[in-house]
Amino acid sequence: GEFDDTLLLILRNYDQVKNIILPTLGEERRLTYSPFLPICPRTGKVLQVAIVSHNVEMRTITYIDDKNDEITIPVTGGACKMQWKVDWAMRWISLDVDYEMSGKDLIDSVKLSSAITKALGFSPPQNFTYELFLDEEGRKISKSIGNGISMEEWLRYGPPSSLSQFMYQKPNQAKRLFFDVIPKNVDEYLQNLSNYYSQDEKEQLVNPCFHIYNGTPPKENSLISYSILLNLVSVINSGDKAALWYFISRYVPGLTPEKAPILDQLTDYAINYFEDFVRPNKEYRQPNAVERLALDDLLQSLNKIPKNSDSSHIQKQLYEVGKSHNFEDMKSWFKCLYEVLLGQSSGPRMGSFIALYGIEETCELIRKVLSNKSLI
Repeated sequence: GEFDDTLLLILRNYDQVKNIILPTLGEERRLTYSPFLPICPRTGKVLQVAIVSHNVEMRTITYIDDKNDEITIPVTGGACKMQWKVDWAMRWISLDVDYEMSGKDLIDSVKLSSAITKALGFSPPQNFTYELFLDEEGRKISKSIGNGISMEEWLRYGPPSSLSQFMYQKPNQAKRLFFDVIPKNVDEYLQNLSNYYSQDEKEQLVNPCFHIYNGTPPKENSLISYSILLNLVSVINSGDKAALWYFISRYVPGLTPEKAPILDQLTDYAINYFEDFVRPNKEYRQPNAVERLALDDLLQSLNKIPKNSDSSHIQKQLYEVGKSHNFEDMKSWFKCLYEVLLGQSSGPRMGSFIALYGIEETCELIRKVLSNKSLI
Protein backbone atom coordinates (compact mmCIF):
# COMPACT_ATOMS: atom_id res chain seq x y z
CA GLY A 1 0.00 0.00 0.00
CA GLU A 2 3.01 2.33 -0.05
CA PHE A 3 2.00 3.74 -3.44
CA ASP A 4 -1.78 3.80 -2.85
CA ASP A 5 -2.10 7.61 -2.67
CA THR A 6 -0.35 8.03 -6.02
CA LEU A 7 -2.35 5.17 -7.57
CA LEU A 8 -5.54 6.99 -6.62
CA LEU A 9 -4.14 10.22 -8.06
CA ILE A 10 -3.52 8.41 -11.36
CA LEU A 11 -7.04 6.93 -11.25
CA ARG A 12 -8.48 10.44 -10.83
CA ASN A 13 -6.47 11.56 -13.87
CA TYR A 14 -6.98 8.30 -15.79
CA ASP A 15 -7.84 9.75 -19.21
CA GLN A 16 -5.22 12.49 -19.07
CA VAL A 17 -2.45 9.97 -18.27
CA LYS A 18 -3.74 7.54 -20.90
CA ASN A 19 -3.78 10.24 -23.58
CA ILE A 20 -0.09 11.04 -22.99
CA ILE A 21 0.86 7.45 -23.86
CA LEU A 22 -1.63 6.61 -26.65
CA PRO A 23 0.10 8.64 -29.44
CA THR A 24 3.26 6.55 -28.95
CA LEU A 25 1.46 3.20 -29.47
CA GLY A 26 0.45 1.23 -32.53
CA GLU A 27 -3.20 1.14 -33.59
CA GLU A 28 -3.88 -2.34 -32.18
CA ARG A 29 -2.19 -1.65 -28.84
CA ARG A 30 -4.20 1.55 -28.35
CA LEU A 31 -7.39 -0.52 -28.15
CA THR A 32 -6.34 -2.32 -24.96
CA TYR A 33 -3.95 0.14 -23.31
CA SER A 34 -4.57 1.15 -19.72
CA PRO A 35 -2.18 2.67 -17.15
CA PHE A 36 -3.30 -0.13 -14.79
CA LEU A 37 -2.49 -3.82 -15.21
CA PRO A 38 -4.89 -5.91 -13.10
CA ILE A 39 -3.58 -8.93 -11.21
CA CYS A 40 -5.94 -11.86 -11.68
CA PRO A 41 -7.43 -12.76 -8.25
CA ARG A 42 -7.73 -16.39 -9.39
CA THR A 43 -4.28 -17.04 -10.91
CA GLY A 44 -2.13 -14.21 -9.56
CA LYS A 45 -0.99 -13.40 -13.11
CA VAL A 46 -0.54 -9.83 -14.33
CA LEU A 47 -3.08 -9.24 -17.12
CA GLN A 48 -2.69 -6.99 -20.12
CA VAL A 49 -6.37 -6.55 -20.95
CA ALA A 50 -8.70 -3.74 -21.92
CA ILE A 51 -10.21 -1.87 -18.98
CA VAL A 52 -13.94 -1.49 -19.65
CA SER A 53 -14.50 1.07 -16.90
CA HIS A 54 -12.89 2.82 -13.96
CA ASN A 55 -14.62 4.24 -10.91
CA VAL A 56 -12.88 7.01 -9.01
CA GLU A 57 -15.40 6.99 -6.16
CA MET A 58 -15.14 3.22 -5.66
CA ARG A 59 -11.37 3.23 -6.37
CA THR A 60 -11.76 0.35 -8.83
CA ILE A 61 -11.20 -0.76 -12.40
CA THR A 62 -13.23 -3.34 -14.33
CA TYR A 63 -12.06 -5.75 -17.03
CA ILE A 64 -13.24 -8.88 -18.87
CA ASP A 65 -11.32 -12.04 -17.96
CA ASP A 66 -10.57 -15.09 -20.13
CA LYS A 67 -13.88 -16.69 -19.08
CA ASN A 68 -15.74 -13.61 -20.34
CA ASP A 69 -16.64 -12.61 -16.80
CA GLU A 70 -16.65 -8.96 -15.79
CA ILE A 71 -14.19 -8.54 -12.92
CA THR A 72 -13.91 -5.45 -10.72
CA ILE A 73 -10.85 -4.96 -8.51
CA PRO A 74 -9.42 -2.10 -6.42
CA VAL A 75 -6.39 -0.23 -7.75
CA THR A 76 -4.91 -0.13 -4.24
CA GLY A 77 -3.53 -2.74 -1.86
CA GLY A 78 -1.37 -4.53 -4.39
CA ALA A 79 -4.27 -5.61 -6.62
CA CYS A 80 -2.66 -4.23 -9.78
CA LYS A 81 0.58 -3.16 -11.38
CA MET A 82 1.30 -0.11 -13.51
CA GLN A 83 2.44 0.11 -17.09
CA TRP A 84 6.18 0.87 -17.23
CA LYS A 85 6.25 4.59 -18.06
CA VAL A 86 3.37 5.36 -15.69
CA ASP A 87 5.02 3.20 -13.02
CA TRP A 88 8.21 5.28 -13.28
CA ALA A 89 6.27 8.52 -12.80
CA MET A 90 4.35 6.96 -9.88
CA ARG A 91 7.59 6.07 -8.10
CA TRP A 92 9.10 9.51 -8.70
CA ILE A 93 6.06 11.09 -7.04
CA SER A 94 5.63 8.56 -4.21
CA LEU A 95 9.31 8.42 -3.28
CA ASP A 96 9.96 12.14 -3.82
CA VAL A 97 12.74 11.40 -6.31
CA ASP A 98 14.63 14.54 -7.33
CA TYR A 99 17.49 13.00 -9.35
CA GLU A 100 17.33 10.07 -11.79
CA MET A 101 20.09 8.54 -13.89
CA SER A 102 19.11 6.45 -16.90
CA GLY A 103 20.66 5.04 -20.04
CA LYS A 104 20.57 6.55 -23.50
CA ASP A 105 18.03 3.91 -24.55
CA LEU A 106 15.47 5.37 -22.10
CA ILE A 107 15.48 8.98 -23.33
CA ASP A 108 11.93 8.69 -24.74
CA SER A 109 10.69 6.98 -21.57
CA VAL A 110 12.10 9.82 -19.46
CA LYS A 111 10.20 12.35 -21.60
CA LEU A 112 6.88 10.48 -21.28
CA SER A 113 7.24 9.76 -17.56
CA SER A 114 8.15 13.42 -17.00
CA ALA A 115 5.03 14.51 -18.91
CA ILE A 116 2.89 12.22 -16.74
CA THR A 117 4.50 13.56 -13.57
CA LYS A 118 3.73 17.14 -14.63
CA ALA A 119 0.16 16.20 -15.58
CA LEU A 120 -0.31 14.90 -12.04
CA GLY A 121 0.86 18.23 -10.59
CA PHE A 122 4.44 17.35 -9.65
CA SER A 123 7.91 18.22 -10.94
CA PRO A 124 9.89 15.37 -12.53
CA PRO A 125 13.38 14.70 -11.18
CA GLN A 126 16.51 16.18 -12.70
CA ASN A 127 17.69 13.60 -15.22
CA PHE A 128 21.19 12.56 -16.22
CA THR A 129 21.48 10.38 -19.32
CA TYR A 130 24.48 8.06 -19.43
CA GLU A 131 25.88 6.38 -22.51
CA LEU A 132 25.80 2.65 -23.15
CA PHE A 133 28.81 0.34 -23.02
CA LEU A 134 30.53 -0.96 -26.12
CA ASP A 135 32.48 -4.15 -26.69
CA GLU A 136 36.12 -4.41 -27.77
CA GLU A 137 35.21 -3.67 -31.40
CA GLY A 138 33.00 -0.69 -30.58
CA ARG A 139 29.68 -2.54 -30.96
CA LYS A 140 26.81 -2.03 -28.52
CA ILE A 141 26.87 -4.65 -25.78
CA SER A 142 23.99 -7.10 -26.03
CA LYS A 143 22.87 -9.79 -23.57
CA SER A 144 21.62 -11.96 -26.42
CA ILE A 145 24.95 -11.79 -28.27
CA GLY A 146 26.93 -12.18 -25.04
CA ASN A 147 29.65 -9.72 -26.04
CA GLY A 148 29.99 -8.00 -22.66
CA ILE A 149 31.34 -8.86 -19.23
CA SER A 150 29.37 -9.15 -16.02
CA MET A 151 30.11 -7.49 -12.68
CA GLU A 152 30.99 -10.91 -11.29
CA GLU A 153 33.55 -11.42 -14.05
CA TRP A 154 35.13 -8.00 -13.44
CA LEU A 155 35.32 -8.70 -9.70
CA ARG A 156 37.31 -11.87 -10.35
CA TYR A 157 40.14 -9.72 -11.74
CA GLY A 158 39.86 -6.40 -9.92
CA PRO A 159 38.50 -4.88 -6.67
CA PRO A 160 35.00 -3.37 -6.54
CA SER A 161 36.58 0.08 -6.25
CA SER A 162 38.19 -0.34 -9.70
CA LEU A 163 34.75 -1.01 -11.19
CA SER A 164 33.45 2.10 -9.42
CA GLN A 165 36.38 4.01 -10.93
CA PHE A 166 35.40 2.76 -14.41
CA MET A 167 31.75 3.75 -13.90
CA TYR A 168 32.68 7.19 -12.50
CA GLN A 169 34.74 8.31 -15.49
CA LYS A 170 32.83 10.18 -18.24
CA PRO A 171 29.41 8.53 -17.80
CA ASN A 172 27.95 10.54 -20.70
CA GLN A 173 30.44 9.07 -23.19
CA ALA A 174 30.24 5.56 -24.65
CA LYS A 175 32.98 3.37 -23.13
CA ARG A 176 34.45 0.10 -24.26
CA LEU A 177 33.93 -2.61 -21.65
CA PHE A 178 36.01 -5.73 -22.14
CA PHE A 179 38.54 -7.70 -20.11
CA ASP A 180 41.62 -5.80 -21.29
CA VAL A 181 40.41 -2.52 -19.72
CA ILE A 182 40.46 -3.99 -16.20
CA PRO A 183 44.23 -3.65 -15.47
CA LYS A 184 44.27 -0.04 -16.68
CA ASN A 185 41.31 0.88 -14.48
CA VAL A 186 42.77 -0.89 -11.46
CA ASP A 187 45.97 1.13 -11.86
CA GLU A 188 44.08 4.39 -12.35
CA TYR A 189 42.18 3.67 -9.14
CA LEU A 190 45.42 2.88 -7.26
CA GLN A 191 47.00 6.10 -8.54
CA ASN A 192 43.99 8.17 -7.46
CA LEU A 193 44.05 6.50 -4.03
CA SER A 194 47.78 7.18 -3.69
CA ASN A 195 47.31 10.85 -4.63
CA TYR A 196 44.29 11.56 -2.45
CA TYR A 197 45.82 12.54 0.91
CA SER A 198 48.47 14.75 -0.69
CA GLN A 199 45.82 16.79 -2.55
CA ASP A 200 44.10 19.96 -1.39
CA GLU A 201 40.36 19.96 -0.74
CA LYS A 202 39.43 21.13 -4.25
CA GLU A 203 41.55 18.41 -5.86
CA GLN A 204 40.11 15.76 -3.54
CA LEU A 205 36.58 16.65 -4.61
CA VAL A 206 37.34 15.76 -8.24
CA ASN A 207 39.29 12.64 -7.29
CA PRO A 208 37.07 9.58 -7.98
CA CYS A 209 38.17 8.05 -4.65
CA PHE A 210 36.32 10.80 -2.77
CA HIS A 211 33.06 9.59 -4.30
CA ILE A 212 33.92 5.87 -4.25
CA TYR A 213 34.52 6.00 -0.48
CA ASN A 214 32.05 8.77 0.48
CA GLY A 215 34.88 11.14 1.40
CA THR A 216 37.02 8.79 3.50
CA PRO A 217 39.30 6.63 1.29
CA PRO A 218 41.71 4.21 3.00
CA LYS A 219 45.20 5.63 3.51
CA GLU A 220 47.05 2.58 2.21
CA ASN A 221 49.33 3.01 -0.80
CA SER A 222 49.71 -0.22 -2.78
CA LEU A 223 53.36 0.74 -3.68
CA ILE A 224 53.25 -1.65 -6.67
CA SER A 225 50.98 -1.23 -9.69
CA TYR A 226 48.61 -3.93 -10.83
CA SER A 227 50.27 -4.02 -14.26
CA ILE A 228 53.66 -4.75 -12.69
CA LEU A 229 52.11 -7.46 -10.50
CA LEU A 230 50.62 -9.04 -13.62
CA ASN A 231 54.03 -9.08 -15.27
CA LEU A 232 55.65 -10.49 -12.15
CA VAL A 233 53.13 -13.36 -12.13
CA SER A 234 53.74 -13.80 -15.84
CA VAL A 235 57.53 -13.94 -15.65
CA ILE A 236 57.63 -16.38 -12.72
CA ASN A 237 54.97 -18.28 -14.70
CA SER A 238 53.19 -19.37 -11.54
CA GLY A 239 50.07 -18.72 -9.52
CA ASP A 240 52.01 -19.25 -6.28
CA LYS A 241 51.08 -16.33 -4.00
CA ALA A 242 53.99 -17.04 -1.65
CA ALA A 243 56.41 -16.69 -4.56
CA LEU A 244 54.88 -13.31 -5.41
CA TRP A 245 55.29 -12.11 -1.84
CA TYR A 246 58.93 -13.22 -1.86
CA PHE A 247 59.65 -10.66 -4.58
CA ILE A 248 57.35 -8.01 -3.06
CA SER A 249 58.91 -8.20 0.42
CA ARG A 250 62.38 -8.09 -1.07
CA TYR A 251 61.43 -4.97 -3.05
CA VAL A 252 59.83 -3.32 0.02
CA PRO A 253 61.59 -4.80 3.09
CA GLY A 254 59.25 -5.48 5.98
CA LEU A 255 56.09 -5.41 3.88
CA THR A 256 53.70 -8.29 4.63
CA PRO A 257 50.18 -9.26 3.52
CA GLU A 258 48.89 -8.16 6.94
CA LYS A 259 50.46 -4.70 6.61
CA ALA A 260 49.28 -4.23 3.02
CA PRO A 261 45.78 -5.74 2.65
CA ILE A 262 45.01 -3.89 -0.61
CA LEU A 263 48.23 -5.13 -2.21
CA ASP A 264 47.60 -8.65 -0.88
CA GLN A 265 44.15 -8.60 -2.46
CA LEU A 266 45.69 -7.41 -5.74
CA THR A 267 47.96 -10.47 -5.84
CA ASP A 268 44.86 -12.71 -5.86
CA TYR A 269 43.33 -10.71 -8.71
CA ALA A 270 46.62 -10.77 -10.63
CA ILE A 271 46.86 -14.56 -10.31
CA ASN A 272 43.28 -14.97 -11.58
CA TYR A 273 43.95 -12.66 -14.53
CA PHE A 274 47.19 -14.46 -15.36
CA GLU A 275 45.57 -17.92 -15.28
CA ASP A 276 42.58 -16.90 -17.41
CA PHE A 277 44.08 -14.48 -19.93
CA VAL A 278 47.87 -14.27 -19.85
CA ARG A 279 49.03 -17.87 -19.55
CA PRO A 280 46.86 -19.13 -22.47
CA ASN A 281 48.16 -16.34 -24.73
CA LYS A 282 51.84 -16.09 -23.77
CA GLU A 283 53.94 -16.13 -26.90
CA TYR A 284 57.67 -15.55 -26.64
CA ARG A 285 59.76 -14.83 -29.71
CA GLN A 286 63.45 -14.96 -30.45
CA PRO A 287 65.28 -11.63 -30.88
CA ASN A 288 66.57 -10.61 -34.30
CA ALA A 289 70.22 -9.73 -34.87
CA VAL A 290 69.87 -6.05 -33.87
CA GLU A 291 67.83 -6.95 -30.78
CA ARG A 292 70.29 -9.66 -29.76
CA LEU A 293 73.15 -7.13 -29.75
CA ALA A 294 71.04 -4.70 -27.71
CA LEU A 295 70.08 -7.40 -25.19
CA ASP A 296 73.72 -8.39 -24.77
CA ASP A 297 74.58 -4.73 -24.20
CA LEU A 298 71.73 -4.46 -21.65
CA LEU A 299 73.05 -7.54 -19.85
CA GLN A 300 76.49 -5.91 -19.49
CA SER A 301 74.91 -2.64 -18.37
CA LEU A 302 72.73 -4.29 -15.69
CA ASN A 303 75.70 -6.28 -14.42
CA LYS A 304 77.60 -3.04 -13.77
CA ILE A 305 74.99 -1.19 -11.71
CA PRO A 306 74.31 -1.83 -7.98
CA LYS A 307 71.80 -4.62 -7.40
CA ASN A 308 69.68 -2.30 -5.23
CA SER A 309 69.37 0.39 -7.92
CA ASP A 310 65.98 2.08 -7.97
CA SER A 311 63.55 1.95 -10.89
CA SER A 312 64.55 5.39 -12.24
CA HIS A 313 68.21 4.43 -12.47
CA ILE A 314 67.34 1.14 -14.17
CA GLN A 315 65.01 2.93 -16.60
CA LYS A 316 67.85 5.31 -17.50
CA GLN A 317 70.10 2.33 -18.34
CA LEU A 318 67.36 0.89 -20.55
CA TYR A 319 67.10 4.16 -22.47
CA GLU A 320 70.85 4.45 -22.87
CA VAL A 321 71.09 0.95 -24.31
CA GLY A 322 68.10 1.50 -26.62
CA LYS A 323 69.49 4.78 -27.96
CA SER A 324 72.85 3.22 -28.75
CA HIS A 325 71.35 0.63 -31.11
CA ASN A 326 69.63 0.84 -34.46
CA PHE A 327 65.98 0.87 -33.36
CA GLU A 328 63.38 2.85 -35.26
CA ASP A 329 62.30 4.44 -31.97
CA MET A 330 62.34 3.70 -28.24
CA LYS A 331 58.89 2.16 -28.49
CA SER A 332 60.32 -0.58 -30.72
CA TRP A 333 63.06 -1.29 -28.17
CA PHE A 334 60.63 -1.67 -25.27
CA LYS A 335 58.28 -3.74 -27.43
CA CYS A 336 61.23 -6.07 -28.02
CA LEU A 337 61.77 -6.40 -24.25
CA TYR A 338 58.10 -7.18 -23.64
CA GLU A 339 57.85 -9.76 -26.43
CA VAL A 340 61.20 -11.45 -25.85
CA LEU A 341 61.37 -11.43 -22.03
CA LEU A 342 57.68 -11.39 -21.02
CA GLY A 343 55.91 -13.05 -23.96
CA GLN A 344 53.50 -10.16 -24.56
CA SER A 345 53.29 -7.10 -26.79
CA SER A 346 53.02 -4.46 -24.06
CA GLY A 347 53.62 -3.99 -20.37
CA PRO A 348 54.42 -1.59 -17.53
CA ARG A 349 57.40 0.71 -17.10
CA MET A 350 60.24 -1.75 -17.55
CA GLY A 351 62.51 -0.12 -14.96
CA SER A 352 59.84 -0.55 -12.28
CA PHE A 353 59.34 -4.18 -13.24
CA ILE A 354 63.07 -4.99 -13.11
CA ALA A 355 63.39 -3.27 -9.71
CA LEU A 356 60.64 -5.54 -8.36
CA TYR A 357 61.68 -8.74 -10.10
CA GLY A 358 65.37 -8.19 -9.41
CA ILE A 359 68.36 -7.15 -11.52
CA GLU A 360 70.07 -10.54 -11.21
CA GLU A 361 66.86 -12.39 -12.09
CA THR A 362 66.40 -10.17 -15.15
CA CYS A 363 70.00 -10.82 -16.19
CA GLU A 364 69.28 -14.55 -15.96
CA LEU A 365 66.26 -14.11 -18.26
CA ILE A 366 68.44 -12.32 -20.80
CA ARG A 367 71.13 -15.03 -20.57
CA LYS A 368 68.52 -17.69 -21.31
CA VAL A 369 67.27 -15.76 -24.34
CA LEU A 370 70.79 -15.25 -25.69
CA SER A 371 71.45 -18.97 -25.17
CA ASN A 372 68.24 -19.82 -27.08
CA LYS A 373 66.70 -21.41 -23.98
CA SER A 374 62.94 -21.43 -23.46
CA LEU A 375 61.46 -19.05 -20.88
CA ILE A 376 58.27 -21.10 -20.51
